[in-house]
Amino acid sequence: MVQTVDYLAIGPPLILALSALAALFLRHAAFVGLVLAGAGEVVLLTGGPRRTFCVDTSCSFVVDDFTLLLQTVMLIAGLVVLLMAQGEIRDTRLPAGEFHFLILAALSGAMTLAAGRDLVTLVVSLEVVSLPVFALVALRRYDGRSSEAGVKMFLVSVVSTAVMLFGISLVYGATGSLFLDRIGAVLATPSPLESVAGVGVVLVLAGFGFKVSAVPFHFWAPDTYQGSPVAVAGFLSVISKAAGFAGLVLVLVIAFEPFARVWGPLVAVLAAVSMTAGNLVALRQRTAIRLLAWSSIAQAGYMLAPLGAAGGGAPLDDLAAATIGYVAIYALMNIGVFATISVVGWIGRYGGGELDDYRGLARTHPLVAVALAFFLACLAGLPPGLAGLFAKIVVFQGTILGGYGWLAVIMAGNTVIGLFYYLAWATRLFAPLPDGVRFGRIARPVGVAIGIAAVGTAVMSVVPQLVLGISTGG
Repeated sequence: MVQTVDYLAIGPPLILALSALAALFLRHAAFVGLVLAGAGEVVLLTGGPRRTFCVDTSCSFVVDDFTLLLQTVMLIAGLVVLLMAQGEIRDTRLPAGEFHFLILAALSGAMTLAAGRDLVTLVVSLEVVSLPVFALVALRRYDGRSSEAGVKMFLVSVVSTAVMLFGISLVYGATGSLFLDRIGAVLATPSPLESVAGVGVVLVLAGFGFKVSAVPFHFWAPDTYQGSPVAVAGFLSVISKAAGFAGLVLVLVIAFEPFARVWGPLVAVLAAVSMTAGNLVALRQRTAIRLLAWSSIAQAGYMLAPLGAAGGGAPLDDLAAATIGYVAIYALMNIGVFATISVVGWIGRYGGGELDDYRGLARTHPLVAVALAFFLACLAGLPPGLAGLFAKIVVFQGTILGGYGWLAVIMAGNTVIGLFYYLAWATRLFAPLPDGVRFGRIARPVGVAIGIAAVGTAVMSVVPQLVLGISTGG
């Protein structure tokens, strides 16, 4: 059998992989690669769905609306990460070539994962995301905290991958296939191996739980975020998390849909515990990066909530669309927060600084302060942050549609908790400037990064239908 390859379909991640190699030797290759990959996305947006690496009617790589949405968001977030990292690369002597290579390599894995439609492609893509991140986290070789964070993330990721692979082996043994659509078809028919498949489904879910930092698989996230360069923490919080949710949604909606009554309640519990634990601990944080780490854990709970409602028998495509819409909007507004906190380099520290270090920022950098306040309002779901408000409304609708009113009540309570610490940070921006404090000049690349994130989030506030309502099509 001769296998044909649709190079247009695989073009964007392939361009990023080749650009990653070029970035080791050429200074601006990373940015050129992102632009070319973006051009490839534009071409794909003008056409219909594309499939490649197919066996009969099942394909390993599919480019549809789901794929294009996530890949586009990942590209925008990747561009912001590279821009905000330029100052830190210069001031902390990070190796620029290695940094750009690792970022593009991980980004190419994330984009491939969004298009994967078999378990092998998903697992390999997920590891292509994870392996470069280990090195990125520990790239500040002179910083013991960075090395510790890299080792901690490595150990946790290895365990989660082992758990996921064991679950995949059980699913393969019970179904005889690795293609997601074929697994779904087999699981929909009665079989004496249903219990084996059920255990495999739960183990795969646990493996993805580590990747998206859902409680109780979250313990690596706060220390890893704090020990990483700010740009790398932003990558973990946005692109790595989006990739994890892309894989989770694909396996649950396409492959494991017949077992929704098995995994649905488990996901609902994970969602409730994640948002509650994340928000309660975030209340006690006094540093920006740890607050964002715990906020990211809480936000993972909101993203999981619609999928948890699948146990109530609601249409799974609608629930998946709510989760993916939230992931896309969250990615833009959260990467904007990381871009703004990267300006704390002017006080000689990296890691976002203390929350009180932002007191009076609006007095000297009003545009940066307004942008940060806007992003925080989006995360809280408050006007003028309409993008976050729309995302939360869709998530609430999904849980209620599934008959999980108790989960919607927990979400409402956690939204109020989140308002407190987001607004507490935002009010510091407009407080009087402390005596003796002076804020330095914002580097141009960081300003561009903030502008891109702000424009993207503003567009989502005006036309949220661009990202809401898109399902896997599985």
